[in-house]
Amino acid sequence: MTLDGDVERLLRAEMRERGVSFKQALNDAVRAGKRTARAQRKRRYVQPTCSLGAEQHFRWDKALGTAEAMEDEELIRKHSLQK
Repeated sequence: MTLDGDVERLLRAEMRERGVSFKQALNDAVRAGKRTARAQRKRRYVQPTCSLGAEQHFRWDKALGTAEAMEDEELIRKHSLQK
């Protein structure tokens, strides 16, 4: 197995800074990467919310009825263009 040149340079710099062997620098880097990845997977995403105001008088049943009426009008329009 071989390392990319940039990765080897990073490890060699780490060896010099810390005074450790290549093997130790490599093992420590892999362990640190795995710990970071594991911590990121455990972090839950929370959807931000906001208030739409105190008065909410939106009627979903009316919205669905309006959408159905609009769809019916479009179907009628398309059908009349085919004649």
